[in-house]
Amino acid sequence: MNILVTGAAGFVGKNMVEALKCIKTGKDKTRPGLKIDEIYCFDIESTQEELECFCKDADFVFNFAGVNRPQNAEEFLQGNFGFAENLLNTLKKYKNTCPVMLSSSIQATLIGRYDGDYGRSKKAGEELFFEYGRETGAKVLVYRFPNIFGKWARPNYNSAVATFCYNAANDLPITINDPLVELELLYIDDLVEEMLNALEGKEQHCEFDGIKTVLDDNGRYCAAKTTHHVTLGEIEKTLAGFCAQPSTLVIPDIPKGSFESKLYSTYLSYLPKEKTAFPLKMNVDDRGSFTELFKSLGSGQVSVNISKPGIKKGEHWHHSKWEFFVVVSGEALIQMRKIGSDEILNFEVSGEKIEAVHMLPGYTHNIINLSKTKELVTVMWANESFDPQKPDTFGEEVEHGV
Repeated sequence: MNILVTGAAGFVGKNMVEALKCIKTGKDKTRPGLKIDEIYCFDIESTQEELECFCKDADFVFNFAGVNRPQNAEEFLQGNFGFAENLLNTLKKYKNTCPVMLSSSIQATLIGRYDGDYGRSKKAGEELFFEYGRETGAKVLVYRFPNIFGKWARPNYNSAVATFCYNAANDLPITINDPLVELELLYIDDLVEEMLNALEGKEQHCEFDGIKTVLDDNGRYCAAKTTHHVTLGEIEKTLAGFCAQPSTLVIPDIPKGSFESKLYSTYLSYLPKEKTAFPLKMNVDDRGSFTELFKSLGSGQVSVNISKPGIKKGEHWHHSKWEFFVVVSGEALIQMRKIGSDEILNFEVSGEKIEAVHMLPGYTHNIINLSKTKELVTVMWANESFDPQKPDTFGEEVEHGV
């Protein structure tokens, strides 16, 4: 299958092209039924001659070419309608009736409610595609997308979310006039997923509850099913939490598939080099060091403990807190004794055979570096972050006895 992507250097087009490349090269194995031979990339720097060649041989066309922020209103019609007309005429020239997809906007639904050149140009493009389908019999898929966000979006151009994420990542102010304004947002990976579905003939028409703004003309439009409705104030607050993470070490609450998870990925994509790496506080003494790595709101914290040769650490117990000790380098003896008992549980562990050892509530425990020359490195997970006001940690030697 030969696939033509117009607007290939833009935000959506670039994401689409890279996804197609991963499938073509076999790096992405989630679409075993798709066989991609050639990916034709057309953008503003391409020539008419290239378009002719692409339209002659294409088996599917994704038309993402368009203008969002022109210098004058006339460029809307030329960029969003004029190129579409040229594309379809070129396909007709070579009698190529392959499926064609148009990237439109929910703003095309607002014609008559406000005077918008962008919306009018998108609406004109839609009608042009529908007429092309009636005339040629080609399969036409017109998608009305809401605000799109994700990696590679241009700040101050593609979307407000891109601008907010860029500003937050680069310590620039975020300006919001009304924090209660709600946006319908589509994440770029969800858009690409829908495009790949369309490529397999599994496009989603507007017949589901999630899309309210495009349910006109008897569902002849298509849309990505997964969108998010979020206020500007909520976005600003969430980004503030992301910015604080290097100092608090708290991993944001970002469930898989949530808007917060997608926003965090977008935010990270704008981090400058100087903020990509950040220092952690190492608590160092003559025994070695202890460093908190990450914390979470509901799943405790992860730390790394480095012990010098022959050093014993721990010798304490907890009422309710529990931990995992995972030696990743070196050799160690982990000892535990139930409070009120003489029996000692011994576990010899090594970075050569990594395993996790539970630190049991009500058991005093320690960890001893068995090497005389090498440091011991242990990753430690505790089910709750350390609270200095209520540490639930009480000193008692393992071998001291009852």
